[in-house]
Amino acid sequence: MTTPTRPLDGKVALVAGGTRGAGRGIAVQLGAAGATVYVTGRSAQGHRSEYDRPETLEETAELVTAAGGRGVAVRADHSDPAQVAALAARLEREQGRLDVLVNDIWGGEGNFAWDAPLWEDDLDRGLALLRRAVDTHAITSHHLVPLLLRRPGGLVVEMTDGTAEYNATRYRVSFFYDLAKASVLRMAFALGHELGPRGATAVALTPGWMRSEIMLEHFGVTERTWREALAREPQFGISESTAYVGRAVAHLAADPDRARWNGRSTSSAELARTYGFTDLDGSRPDCWAYLTAAEQAPTAPDPAAYR
Repeated sequence: MTTPTRPLDGKVALVAGGTRGAGRGIAVQLGAAGATVYVTGRSAQGHRSEYDRPETLEETAELVTAAGGRGVAVRADHSDPAQVAALAARLEREQGRLDVLVNDIWGGEGNFAWDAPLWEDDLDRGLALLRRAVDTHAITSHHLVPLLLRRPGGLVVEMTDGTAEYNATRYRVSFFYDLAKASVLRMAFALGHELGPRGATAVALTPGWMRSEIMLEHFGVTERTWREALAREPQFGISESTAYVGRAVAHLAADPDRARWNGRSTSSAELARTYGFTDLDGSRPDCWAYLTAAEQAPTAPDPAAYR
């Protein structure tokens, strides 16, 4: 966003789970809109989570600052209420406000089995997934929403996989995965009822097939060269960058009429149509429309028709 269109100047955001993936993309785009962005998670310089990935909170904060905002990295385990309470106290001490809270904590990579029925799945692994992907969101909102309610107009974004409409009739991956994503969708609905009368907004948001660092690595490509993977996986043509969902959050946060979304679930594609932004390549990929069409077609649709 250019200087005349930095609508989040003076705003304070917190992206919980901002080390990589959607969280990083959201943090950077909030920064591009002028916000001060606190980025939290467990993977910082000298401290790796069990993911054992190279991305760090400090890198995300630097990208936020380079985009035009101010990035602040804070290492915190959001499954520990005491650490989140300390985070809230620091934010109140340093900023005295919170305008945007993005709950993007997942922690589920490698902690679920595709299509394994509940009784054959690893129970400890499944329960750990729920603690990381569900409990953390509740803990984070419990401690940070009071600060967000200090001023009218606050926004809570619950990041999930699939809209409420799409997931309502479809089994998503496994019992524990399905339950985790449905729980986050319902959190936004419940928070909407609690925040709306108090002048704030809660929304559930899903990206489509997102080109996260892990996904790009899986295909052996980069964000710049991702189309090289289409020869092996044509459906990768419907994928989207992390900036796409980041722009969705930035535009939602800048919308003075964002309360119209309160309690609803939406997607990066729907918000792109609503607000008129695009992905990095100028397209508007709609993964969920593509997947719905693919279920009804005898052969896979052309992804280019859904960009």
